[in-house]
Amino acid sequence: MRKNPIRFLLSGVIVSFGLSSPLLAQAQQQVSNAQVAAMVEALRRAAPQTGSSNDGLHSEWQVKPETLKGWSKSCLKRELTPTQFENSPAIARQVVSCITRRELNQQFRATSNDETAAVRGVACWWMTGNYTGCNSGFTADYVQKVVGFYQQQRSKLLIPN
Repeated sequence: MRKNPIRFLLSGVIVSFGLSSPLLAQAQQQVSNAQVAAMVEALRRAAPQTGSSNDGLHSEWQVKPETLKGWSKSCLKRELTPTQFENSPAIARQVVSCITRRELNQQFRATSNDETAAVRGVACWWMTGNYTGCNSGFTADYVQKVVGFYQQQRSKLLIPN
C-alpha cells in the first residue's frame, strides 16, 4: 500500500462516501404520500370561499389561471385550461398533489424536518407566494386553519411522527 499512496487515499474516500450515503439519503428523506394527502386536503378545506362563481379562481383549491398553467406544465408536461382543471377533480388533485409534494419536501429541508413549521411554510406560500410573513391578519388565520386541518387529516391517516 505504501507504494501507491494515492490509491490508498482514493479508496478511503470511496469507502467514506459509501458509508455516508445512507445518512445523506435519510437527511433528504422525502415526505410520505400520506403527508402529501393530508396537506392537499388541508389546503382544499381551508380554501377561501369568495361566494362568487366568477372570482377567477378554479377548483376546490381556488387556483389562479396563471398559476395553473405553470403547475400543470410542470406536473403533467402539458398546460391545462382553467376549464379542464375545473371540470376534472382527479386531474386537479393530481396537479395540486404534485406541487404540494415539491413544496413540502422543500419546507421539510428548510425547517430541519419540523413538520408543523413545514406545513405553516407551505400554507403561507400557497396564499402569498412567500414561505414567511403570515403572522397576522387574514393570512395568519388561513395558515392556522391549514395547520388545524392538516393535523386532523394526519391523525385520520395515522402518519407517524
